[in-house]
Amino acid sequence: MALEAIMSSQERAAAQAAVDNANRMLAQELGQRTVSPNQSMGKDDFLRILITQLRHQDPTAPMQDTEFIAQMAQFSSLEQMSNMAADFARMAQMLQQSDAASVLGKGVELNLGDDQVIQGVVQAVTRDEMPQILVNGVYFNWDMVTRIFDPRD
Repeated sequence: MALEAIMSSQERAAAQAAVDNANRMLAQELGQRTVSPNQSMGKDDFLRILITQLRHQDPTAPMQDTEFIAQMAQFSSLEQMSNMAADFARMAQMLQQSDAASVLGKGVELNLGDDQVIQGVVQAVTRDEMPQILVNGVYFNWDMVTRIFDPRD
């Protein structure tokens, strides 16, 4: 059945005005939260856009089921990727802590910058977010280690 047979011209004009108004509100709403070119959108931004889109959709032409399902699948994928990235970050941190702990009692060479290098035996290791090692009575960041060696050699 054609849309003209269901709605009068006045109803169509009122619906079009409502759609235009909703589109203006949507543009203003999205304009308040802009993303600069070097930023990326997160899952909260994606969900906000989807909800805004659903709230302001044209009642005479609602979003198709397949389109909505595709957007929900994209959101689900984004959520899973965000969770995986967080898990990888935690795993990298644990590996870094494990690496630092494995050098306890071993000799290390540390690059302090400006061509300044020191050597010593690792006496202690912290298990902080950024592990540190105690060499010659001073704590150094784990990422300063350039070489690991057996101190008996």
